[in-house]
Amino acid sequence: MRRATIGLAGLASVVASVLPCAAQVTPAAGYVPPDDTPAIRVGATIYADYTVQANPKIKDADGNEVTSNSFNVTRTYINITGNISHNIAFRITPDITRETENSSAATSIAGNYVFRLKYGFVQFNLDDYMNPGRTGSWVRLGVQQTPFVDYMEGIYRYRFQGTIFEEREGFLSSSDIGASFHYNFSNNYGEVHTGFYNGEFYTKPEANDQKSFQIRGSVRPVPMHPVLRGLRINAFWNKDAYLKNADRDRAIFGATFEHKYANAAFDYLWATDQNASATKPTVDGRGYSWWITPRSTIGWEGLLRYDHVEPNTNQSGTRNRWIGGIAYWFPHQGNVSTSLMLDVDNQSFKDFATASPTVTRYALHALVNF
Repeated sequence: MRRATIGLAGLASVVASVLPCAAQVTPAAGYVPPDDTPAIRVGATIYADYTVQANPKIKDADGNEVTSNSFNVTRTYINITGNISHNIAFRITPDITRETENSSAATSIAGNYVFRLKYGFVQFNLDDYMNPGRTGSWVRLGVQQTPFVDYMEGIYRYRFQGTIFEEREGFLSSSDIGASFHYNFSNNYGEVHTGFYNGEFYTKPEANDQKSFQIRGSVRPVPMHPVLRGLRINAFWNKDAYLKNADRDRAIFGATFEHKYANAAFDYLWATDQNASATKPTVDGRGYSWWITPRSTIGWEGLLRYDHVEPNTNQSGTRNRWIGGIAYWFPHQGNVSTSLMLDVDNQSFKDFATASPTVTRYALHALVNF
């Protein structure tokens, strides 16, 4: 009994000496607990311009030939973003834009600025489960960016001058309603963004049972090279249908390049449309676009862009667009952007059955984003 008592007393003494040491153990160096504090942020985006259409001339209500010119606010976004936790985020972006489809109709909103939803989605971040130590893997549900347009506009900063080639020609939209998945590969080798969407774009409701499947993959061939790491090879496919068995497909292949002194891109588009009915002939379109934005370290940046589209390969006729401009980006901290741009936009038509005049516009564009 005496030996047992001594043994228990000694054990108690050892445990008492160890407990203070255990209480002083600190987490592993470099570990930062995730921030689950709910947050909400409000910002805005404004596109404004003064545009002169030098060619062709127009006629006013009295029949006089005049040069069309106007002050415009082409887009205003109110951006509401935030997070419920580090795993759940959201975005709500109302879009204020000019009503043009019914401008000639006798309605109360004809020609007015109208309020509509551009983005409205919830995002579930998957980095804790799929990308330990990395970010960029998520699932989105709602009205959201589409894979190709969103990617390109992260590199091409001149949406306030005009949308990218595929959207401007009506082949793609920047936003649609659906569910999507995004994943970043390890070691900065690239990413994949895919999803199912209504396919009617964000301006229209779903009209039938057809859905648009979209997928874009981007690969960096040499992610560690100090210059060539800015090169990405991109492939995009959109499988869609106007109606059952009435195809609306798009495929794009190209490359982008990002550098301190210039961003650039080239992409080639194949499109198939069955004219909104399986009983009508298939129309195959082709086109390509390239652009470059050389820039200085003091805010000045240039833009040179060329678009070429053949709407129907079975008929003659091409549209070509040259854009040239110079912009100044004001210095700011964080994600705030302000820019003024002076540009010329020239669109010409070749070999169409019905002749169309060349359209030449000069404009001063302004961007405010915060």
